Amino acid sequence: MSAKVWLVGAGPGDPELLTLKAVRAMRDADVVLIDDLVNEAVLEHCPHARIIAVGKRGGCRSTPQAFIHRLMLRYARQGKCVVRLKGGDPCIFGRGGEEAQWLRERGVEVELVNGITAGLAGATQCDISLTLRGVARGVTLVTAHTQDGSSLNWQALAQGGTTLVVYMGVAKLSEIREQLLAGGMAPETPVAMIENASLPHQRECRSDLSAMEQAASAFELKSPAILVIGAVAKDQKIAACGSSYAMASGL
Repeated sequence: MSAKVWLVGAGPGDPELLTLKAVRAMRDADVVLIDDLVNEAVLEHCPHARIIAVGKRGGCRSTPQAFIHRLMLRYARQGKCVVRLKGGDPCIFGRGGEEAQWLRERGVEVELVNGITAGLAGATQCDISLTLRGVARGVTLVTAHTQDGSSLNWQALAQGGTTLVVYMGVAKLSEIREQLLAGGMAPETPVAMIENASLPHQRECRSDLSAMEQAASAFELKSPAILVIGAVAKDQKIAACGSSYAMASGL
C-alpha cells in the first residue's frame, strides 16, 4: 500500500467546528497522533484508530519533533492511514509545513486539511471581527515565540495598521506591551485577551495596550490564550461606562 499521512486541523476546541474533510480522514484513520490542545471529544470520529499522544506545550515536557517525524514515517510505510491531528490549523503555527516537507523528502504522500485557527474562533466568540470596513483592512497573525529566540519586528507591527493577533503571548505580555508602545502604537489601543478559545470555559479580558499587563494579572490569564490588538477589539459597553479596562467571564 502507498504511504500517506494526513495533517489535519482539529480546530480551536469546539468539536462542532471540525470540517467534514477532517471527520472523513479521522474515520478512515488507522493511527492518530494527537497534540495536547486537541479536544478529546473529537476522537469519537476515530472509531478504529490507535490514538497516540504526542503533545508539545511551552514550559512542559514535550514529545521531540524528530520522534514525531519517525512515528509518522514508520506507520505510513506499514501501509496504515496516518492522521496527525493538530489543534487549530496545521499551517498556522502548527509545524504542518515542516512536517509535510520532511515526509515528502522521504517519499511519503501528504495531504493537509485546514482547521479553524484559535485567533479567528476566539475573536468571533467575543463578537470581534478581525477585519472591519472603515476600521481594519487587514489582520496579521504572529507568535510571540520564535524558534531561534529572536525578536519580532515590533515597530513594523505597531505601524502596520492591521489587527494584530498574537499567539503564545501570555508569558511575554510585558515585552509585547513595551515593544508595541516603543514602536509607536497608541497606549489606548484596545486589546482583547481570550483564553480557551471556542470552549465552554472560554474567558475574555478587555483592556487597552497601556493597561494590558495589569488587566491580565488581575484576571489571572492563563495559556492557551490569544491576544487581539487593534481598534476592532474595542468593547462598546466598556467604552460607554468610561472604564480603562474590564473583565468578563463565562462566555
